[in-house]
Amino acid sequence: MKVLAAMSGGVDSAVAAARLVAAGHEVTGVHLALNRNPQPYREGSRGCCSLEDAHDARRAADLLDIPFYVWDFSEEFQDAVVADFVAEYREGRTPNPCLRCNERIKFEAVLERGLALGFDAVATGHYARLEINQGEVELHRAGDPRKDQSYVLGVLQQEQLRHSLFPLADTPKPEVRAEAAALGLRVATKPDSYDICFIPDGDTQGFLREHLGEQVGPVVDEAGTRLGSHRGHHGFTVGQRRGLDLGVPAPDGRPRYVLRIEPASNTVVVGPREALAARLLDGIRVTWTQAPLTGPLHGQVQYRAHGAALPGLIEPTDEGVRVTLDDPTQGVAPGQSMVFFDGTRVVGSAIIRSAR
Repeated sequence: MKVLAAMSGGVDSAVAAARLVAAGHEVTGVHLALNRNPQPYREGSRGCCSLEDAHDARRAADLLDIPFYVWDFSEEFQDAVVADFVAEYREGRTPNPCLRCNERIKFEAVLERGLALGFDAVATGHYARLEINQGEVELHRAGDPRKDQSYVLGVLQQEQLRHSLFPLADTPKPEVRAEAAALGLRVATKPDSYDICFIPDGDTQGFLREHLGEQVGPVVDEAGTRLGSHRGHHGFTVGQRRGLDLGVPAPDGRPRYVLRIEPASNTVVVGPREALAARLLDGIRVTWTQAPLTGPLHGQVQYRAHGAALPGLIEPTDEGVRVTLDDPTQGVAPGQSMVFFDGTRVVGSAIIRSAR
């Protein structure tokens, strides 16, 4: 098989490529240049896509003796991921840029170019498992729940899954690092990357202020009583407790949380924790990993990358999908991605429009 191995410069993608080479595939490494102005070095575990990462990917490809290229997708990344991230916060929503990147860049733009060049599949270092069942490709959780990345792959559809490979599958991370060390890969001890890759200093609020500016607005309680002010509603997300800077304490002395954001009036509404409870989640921009659901499914719903999967009824609607959780949850923010599971199998995903 002719495989395009996406090499980020980290240990996971390097070992994934090495396994493909060992299995006898014709492998070509490619590093995606996503940032318009990449940092020279990565700051520990913060960010990715630095020039250092590109050099690490090239060194790994050289060691594996495979062709290596750098593909510039910075314009596509800026339009599909960064601009979308800023626009969502402007509208009072909380997006997940990693899912957006997988959907629009790694498994759309890169796969489209790879197939046009004659490659059969794109491989990444994600921790997830693929199974063939009655001629269809199923996406499943990885065996190690601490490293499982099926959530961020929940946007993939059947045609993309048919041309995807995840060589690490169920391998525990310590074994991946040991394998890298045995191969002589310098990235064997390289820290994993966290945070948002295009915000390498981790200051999301600073990034949003730079792109959206500051606009003073009110912080009010559920009755509309003004409790304080803020410098821009984009600095808040539903469920947030810290940083409210309220001058008026709650009558019962309990902490307040962000309940909702009203971008039209630049208002942040706060209240008690129990007011965050939500059981009905409406979703739009639905994707299905296999055939779309035609009726209700009692499965599990995950709406944070490292959150729990909550049991509930998943039902397709004319406008998208509706989830009725078995038990209420708290802190669901419009704009978050919810991914649907049937046991370990990923069923699909949607963007949360509302929670109540």
